[in-house]
Amino acid sequence: MTGEAAYHSVSVAGVVIDENGRTLVIQRRDNGRWEPPGGILERDEPITEGLLREVREETGLIVEPLALTGVYKNMRLGVVALVFRCRPAGGTLTENSEAAGFRWVLESEVSAMMPEAFAIRVLDAYRHDAGPSIRDHGGAKLITPPDSTLPGSRESRAAVS
Repeated sequence: MTGEAAYHSVSVAGVVIDENGRTLVIQRRDNGRWEPPGGILERDEPITEGLLREVREETGLIVEPLALTGVYKNMRLGVVALVFRCRPAGGTLTENSEAAGFRWVLESEVSAMMPEAFAIRVLDAYRHDAGPSIRDHGGAKLITPPDSTLPGSRESRAAVS
């Protein structure tokens, strides 16, 4: 491949889980979908700084990243997403040009309100103690079978135990 099609972009997202075990999701203005806050990492931006910037831009919140919980690749668009479990540390939820609304949701509500490729990011963050997941998707649906991940990843350890 040559040109733009040969390159990936990298995004970051924060699964912000409060002290009551609820996750913050935003309703995107561009497509109306509910998703964890996040966006494209700038070329010269450190990963953690990009995560903090994106979550603050989309929510108004200051967060503390706790763990990398997953790496997800949109095979159709060539976007690799690094997703982190975070806890809220300050700020105030503020509507903006990217987010039309906010909801604090329970783990049990996630799958019903967003496409599988985004719901799994939240669900993986709830299971963060097992290490990061590595998954591929086509934009809405996962295309990586759970047993085809790298050795040492969450899914391969679960198969052994």
